[in-house]
Amino acid sequence: GASAPAFSPQKLEDGHLSSALGSPLQGDVCFPRLIVPFCGHIKGGMRPGKKILVMGIVDLNPESFGIRLTCGESEDPPADVAIELKAVFTERQFVRNSCVAGEWGEEQSSIPYFPFIPDQPFRVEILCEHPRFRIFVDGHQLFDFYHRIETLSAIDTIKINGDLQLTKLG
Repeated sequence: GASAPAFSPQKLEDGHLSSALGSPLQGDVCFPRLIVPFCGHIKGGMRPGKKILVMGIVDLNPESFGIRLTCGESEDPPADVAIELKAVFTERQFVRNSCVAGEWGEEQSSIPYFPFIPDQPFRVEILCEHPRFRIFVDGHQLFDFYHRIETLSAIDTIKINGDLQLTKLG
């Protein structure tokens, strides 16, 4: 008889715990849990005036991390990459590029300064405008990237990988 009461509160707690973990923190964003490498769906794709927010913490000894906006999730053949942002710590570069029909374009790397610091939080915002993306880091505009994929609404997936932890997406 004694085992039953001991078992039942435990079960209740477990049920409560799993529901808390399973529910998203922000109601407005339908992203899965923020595990790296991460792949999430951008509802309705991109459009002028739409902004993607990525908040995270750089790892202690980072080599690089990347944020991609792609047209779908396909790996094979690879989905078109509207923009890939790659922070390379060894070279203190924040490079961006796109891949259309399997062909990578011209890489751009000019930045006024390198904004990421190991073991520190960051906030990247990708603002979609009619001719370009504008990239902000911690509230400062860092660079523009002109669209190489014209159909903005097709850009419906965000992929994040590398040496970082994600804390929030929006």
